[in-house]
Amino acid sequence: MNDIWTEKYRPSSFDEIIGQEKVVERLRSFVKQKNIPHLLLSGPAGTGKTTLSLVIAKELYGKDWRQNFLELNASDARGIDIIRGEVKSFARTKAIGTDLPKIIYLDECDALTKEAQQALRRTMELYTSTARFILSCNLSSKIIDPIQSRCAVFRFKPLEKKDVENVIKNIAKDEKLVIDDRTIDLIFEMSEGDIRRVINILQSCASIDKKISESVVCEIVSAAKPKEIRQVLEMSIGGNFIKARDILLNVMLDHGLSGMEMIKQIQKEIINLNTKDEIKARLIEKCGEIEFRMVEGSDEFLQLEALLASFSIIK
Repeated sequence: MNDIWTEKYRPSSFDEIIGQEKVVERLRSFVKQKNIPHLLLSGPAGTGKTTLSLVIAKELYGKDWRQNFLELNASDARGIDIIRGEVKSFARTKAIGTDLPKIIYLDECDALTKEAQQALRRTMELYTSTARFILSCNLSSKIIDPIQSRCAVFRFKPLEKKDVENVIKNIAKDEKLVIDDRTIDLIFEMSEGDIRRVINILQSCASIDKKISESVVCEIVSAAKPKEIRQVLEMSIGGNFIKARDILLNVMLDHGLSGMEMIKQIQKEIINLNTKDEIKARLIEKCGEIEFRMVEGSDEFLQLEALLASFSIIK
């Protein structure tokens, strides 16, 4: 269901893409010259990498773009066979209806194995005259150096608050949703600059009620309300450890949250506490230590109790 709004509000031209002005400007010049190098698009999820790749294909090939554009998700097939098979077969043939090379878009290519990346490097060398590669990843450090050196690298940044607010307000207007500024702030905080997540949250909330409130958003994303986390923090820092512990466990059970999710929400809310920066720094340092213990397999409830106990001592 959630893909419906994602496609509906996907930008179809360079002018509609928000938050990546410098990247768009450079890519637009490549398209204008009809001379696209191999591209490596790196950045967080939901910031426009796939959308920009589709726009490039549509601008270059017009109505024939689907025949000359191959989109693959490397996390679905991450071995060497996908490179030797489907990618190589598509790359070795000429484009239809144009003298320009085809475009092969590999999403999440940082999931490719090292062997597959070596095969990809060789394919990029052999078929430069008939195909250009656009590689998309969250972490460019996982892409081998020989591939990075063959690509023009573009780094995407999370969308700023003003950009996300504009998207939310435009969607609310089109879909006749009622949403206040506090709820918009909450959606931005939950999305962390991921516009795809913003759209999915809005669509899920709209299926329940056209009037979107903070409580509905928290229910949809399975997150505790900021005021609940703030209450836990203030009680633990104030020395009321038992009460803070009881509220924390109730919040986890009510919202079905894991220990890792609780740690992340606590860390975010620490920044908003009305206390000295030195205290905030010590609290966040303790969050990092507890998160590491959880990653290593320690009991979630025990570690969260230890976190609140350390907060009580830090006061």
